[in-house]
Amino acid sequence: MKFIFNPDIRDPKLNLAVEEYILKHLNVEHEDYFLFYINGPSIIIGKNQNTSEEVNLKYIEENGIDVVRRLSGGGAVYHDEGNLNFSFITKDDGNSFNNYKKFTQPIVDALKQLGVEAELTGRNDIQVGERKISGNAQFTTRGRMFSHGTLMFNSNIEEVVNSLNVSEEKMRSKGIKSVRSRVANITEFLESEMAMEHFIEALLHSIYDGKEPERYVLRDEDWEIVQDISKERYANWDWNFGKSPKFDVESKRRFPIGTIDVRLNVNKGTITEAKIYGDFFGVGDIHDVEQALVGTRFERGAIREQLSHLDIKHYFGNVELEELVDLIS
Repeated sequence: MKFIFNPDIRDPKLNLAVEEYILKHLNVEHEDYFLFYINGPSIIIGKNQNTSEEVNLKYIEENGIDVVRRLSGGGAVYHDEGNLNFSFITKDDGNSFNNYKKFTQPIVDALKQLGVEAELTGRNDIQVGERKISGNAQFTTRGRMFSHGTLMFNSNIEEVVNSLNVSEEKMRSKGIKSVRSRVANITEFLESEMAMEHFIEALLHSIYDGKEPERYVLRDEDWEIVQDISKERYANWDWNFGKSPKFDVESKRRFPIGTIDVRLNVNKGTITEAKIYGDFFGVGDIHDVEQALVGTRFERGAIREQLSHLDIKHYFGNVELEELVDLIS
């Protein structure tokens, strides 16, 4: 497993482009890659989220905090230079997507060697006791995938609180009173002070069993493609924010797999526009579901009939067709 780290890059638009480049352009058929990256102050939005509702727009504009949408699903997270991001990039063998334990266990083991009693909990979090130190998400395409996550080493938790709009429904589902009480930095659980560079060294020592990792250093030709990806996707306003028109019908519910938020425009009893938001994890492009709804009568039977042609779990995870029909109609 080759290791990639560009410690001088703090631009989330570039770092996410590097991750996408590795996934789509390097040979993951025969080689796994392990990536570290650190971003400057930024909000990283899940692929299917409504940016304008997930972030405190006024605050991030006033404080120069970047907003960038990632390829994977899940919820919005705050990054800064006290947060270390990791990504395992590999072949999708058909048994790895949604298997978070496979990819978080090496991280959990490394943390335990540092005296941090971390455990994978829920669907995708690493916690110490009741407090979250890491969130994880995955993305798969054309037989390749990555599983990536955050490690809140010494982040500014007040900025997490100030930058994100966390729904009361989500907080109730997790049994918490505030974001501040929910999240924690890894430094809080260390027996002695540790700098980020020593934390990185300790993780690598554990993950690579004490051996020096083989490194892949991006070449000039690699960087040319990375820059193109960054410009075309991660620096693109439409990708990061998108257009969010007003809708006639809004239906939102939190399932075990996350929140699904359906917005519809209906004219003369027919759905003319559909948009689906949420922090769920699915494999398929949710645009397929949105397009299937357009032109359908806004009537329970018609909606069920139209969606029955799709593999709902492919797009949302463990959600049944009837549950989705109940939400929409």
